[in-house]
Amino acid sequence: MFKQRKHKTFNYQTRFSKESQTDNSSDSKGFVSKWQQSKDIKVKPRGAMSVKVLILILVLLLICMYVLDKKYM
Repeated sequence: MFKQRKHKTFNYQTRFSKESQTDNSSDSKGFVSKWQQSKDIKVKPRGAMSVKVLILILVLLLICMYVLDKKYM
């Protein structure tokens, strides 16, 4: 129903990356691949309700208000 936009990704390199590429080239590639794998795993935050559930609760609340209003008027 509501499509979320994806976060922008950038290929940022620090100004000292040319010097450190020879030292840590295998380590940085391992870190990037682990980060890409962990980024793909979607974790649902605890205690957060989906939009569908919130809309359903709102509709039920409005129906209850309507019924109670008709009963006591």
